[in-house]
Amino acid sequence: MTSSLPTSAPADSERRLALLWDPPQPSARGRRARLSLDEVVDAGTAVVREAGLDGLSMRKVAAHLGVGAMTLYTYVPGRTELIDLMIDRAFAELDLPVADQAWRAAMSRYAREHRDLYLRHPWILQTNMWRLPLAPHVLDAEEAGLRVLVGAGLPAAQVVEVIGLVDTYVRGVARASVAEQSEGSESGLSNDDYWESMSTFWSTYFDPDRYPTMTRVWEAGGFDTGHASFDATLDRLLDGVELAIDHAAA
Repeated sequence: MTSSLPTSAPADSERRLALLWDPPQPSARGRRARLSLDEVVDAGTAVVREAGLDGLSMRKVAAHLGVGAMTLYTYVPGRTELIDLMIDRAFAELDLPVADQAWRAAMSRYAREHRDLYLRHPWILQTNMWRLPLAPHVLDAEEAGLRVLVGAGLPAAQVVEVIGLVDTYVRGVARASVAEQSEGSESGLSNDDYWESMSTFWSTYFDPDRYPTMTRVWEAGGFDTGHASFDATLDRLLDGVELAIDHAAA
């Protein structure tokens, strides 16, 4: 099977890409622009921090900046392009692994940096993560992750599989952490308090005969540590990656 890159793109796609890679520069002539593109992106991020991604609108961003909506459209064509710019701005915060770092330490850094990014900007997880913008800092992050695994000796197909596995794990943990924090804030109950409030379930409804495996794991102390930490589970995942690297080398 062969693959090919598209030879043309719709006008709106070209506009989205141009704003990310070749944004218009302020004119040296005439009146000084009232705003900068960076200020518009900052305002959009401030709005989603307060109202969530569903609450983001050009009208709200314009109000945050103290300008009319039509003024805002002279900087950004619409909400879609603004979100692209906001995501790329957020990804610029990543402290990515460097080229000479050992692969395991580098991959751990890649994972932790992305986890922390999503916790700082949980609204990113509300976007379609399979359609992240083709933006400079987004691609910088992908390049760093791919470079680590290629340098470790994995073949190309496995490199893509592994980076997808790490990304999926990180995003899943981040989503769960954000949901737990949100529900805890709304209910006033910590995770421990919540499960304590459900403690009568075990004596009233739980049937060991119906759930023998769960009972066996419980009695053996399997649940004593609760949810495994992010680092512990990441280590287990990277153990599997190490096996794949060793197999490729052999």
